[in-house]
Amino acid sequence: MKSVFKDMDVPVFLVSGGLLILFVVIGFINLNFITNLVDVSFAFSVKYFGALYQIVLLGTFLIAIVIGFSKFGKIRLGKLEKPEMNAFRWISIIMCTLLAAGGVFWAAAEPMFHFMDTPPYYTGIESGTVEAVPAALAASFVDWGFLAWAILGTLGTIVLMHVHYEKKVPLKPRALLYPIFGDKIMKNSPLGTFVDSFSIIAVAAGTIGPIGFLGLQAGFGFNSLFNIPNDMFLHVTIVVLLVLAAGVSAATGIHRGINYLSTFNVLLALFLIVAMLILGPGLFIFDSFVMSFGTYVENFLTATLYRGDQDWLSGWTVFFFAWFLGYGPMMTIFVARISRGRTIRELVTAVAIIAPVVTTFWFSVVGGTGIYQELLSPGSVSDALISNGPPAAMIAITEQLPFGMIFGILFLLATIIFVLTTTDSMSLTIAIATYGHGDPPKVIRVFWALVMGAVAILLLTIGEGSINALQSFIVVTAVPVVFLMLTTFYTAPKTVMAMAEEQQIDVNKVEPVLEEKVKSN
Repeated sequence: MKSVFKDMDVPVFLVSGGLLILFVVIGFINLNFITNLVDVSFAFSVKYFGALYQIVLLGTFLIAIVIGFSKFGKIRLGKLEKPEMNAFRWISIIMCTLLAAGGVFWAAAEPMFHFMDTPPYYTGIESGTVEAVPAALAASFVDWGFLAWAILGTLGTIVLMHVHYEKKVPLKPRALLYPIFGDKIMKNSPLGTFVDSFSIIAVAAGTIGPIGFLGLQAGFGFNSLFNIPNDMFLHVTIVVLLVLAAGVSAATGIHRGINYLSTFNVLLALFLIVAMLILGPGLFIFDSFVMSFGTYVENFLTATLYRGDQDWLSGWTVFFFAWFLGYGPMMTIFVARISRGRTIRELVTAVAIIAPVVTTFWFSVVGGTGIYQELLSPGSVSDALISNGPPAAMIAITEQLPFGMIFGILFLLATIIFVLTTTDSMSLTIAIATYGHGDPPKVIRVFWALVMGAVAILLLTIGEGSINALQSFIVVTAVPVVFLMLTTFYTAPKTVMAMAEEQQIDVNKVEPVLEEKVKSN
């Protein structure tokens, strides 16, 4: 037991775990109080910090692109000459960790919501028509595209990889402030404890929500596919099995359990993409993706910085941006842990370009298929979505495909593994944050998986409204996190300059190949 507590940051462990437990206890005693408190805090956060969320995500992406594709991009991270894992496995782990809810849940539902009700910044387009298709998908791309990914593993990861691997600073969220405060932020610092605790709470809330929703979604899926009673027993059983599997995976570490699950799920997703393109509306999907991506790029700044309809923003762009911000500090730790040996250019390309492009195509395949079906037969997807909520969208789409039962089972499996990979990855990352190094005790990794599962089960027993309250709470927890991530606007360029000097990279020097060409001419 002493070895477990030897390097643990006990104050952070107690504050983060205690506040999560307190949230559940109060919710169990008086759910209305929690719901009202979250609603008021949610409205306040959206009104006064929503614009800041949008600006920070946009700025992170732009600065990361400039750094990544300048001569600083050749800087190698993590004091390794070669990467620890191959590119496919590396990107697979990164993608599966984020796409817990987005992988299937929102990929099926969000484009349909926007198709039924065109986003307010696309004026003059009638909802539910062919003309509304690019706008519907492009609005989903805004929420799940370049900016969402950039905040999770670019500027913050660059800072952490330098201060941890080069300066031997513990791998914690507070380490993002090390270039500003130095050693003062790392030892007995109330600010450091606050930063670490709220970063853990934010990512835990962002993970517990999908775990709870998985119980509801998988329960609906099992009921539709196999006629199993969709009751509380089924929901709890699904969550228990998921958490046990996540605990085992987290205990085996990045190079085994998390690696194997992520690789399997990416291969499964690729199979589903190919199968839906062949058996589904392949040409419509390709055309819709090209048009929608063009619409996304054309309206990139307008859609990203839209501030017109506050109610709409709170349900979509600001909500998702806050969710990704909440994941930001812990995901930067996770990406730093698995990216040793990569260059800055490789990191930015993988996280801020490849991952979002793949995600937008995935949304086009799943959501575009649903829109195609809705155009052919109005109500075939939207009626199920309106009646039974987002979990019904996926089943409604698969039922209309050839081999619908098989598609339904495979999509359900993909959903479960997406949530599983996020749960095990975040359990490991929270454990890392409480110890400050990349190999925390296995018992603590399993502990956090069990805690998040237990909270999800308690919320399920209280009622679906409690999970919705926790999801809204993410927007509130993003308030302190957004200021932490804002500091990377200064610390990332500062860190890059320091690494360039350490690695003797002269950014003012002309490339040798270019020099030879100039001489030959």
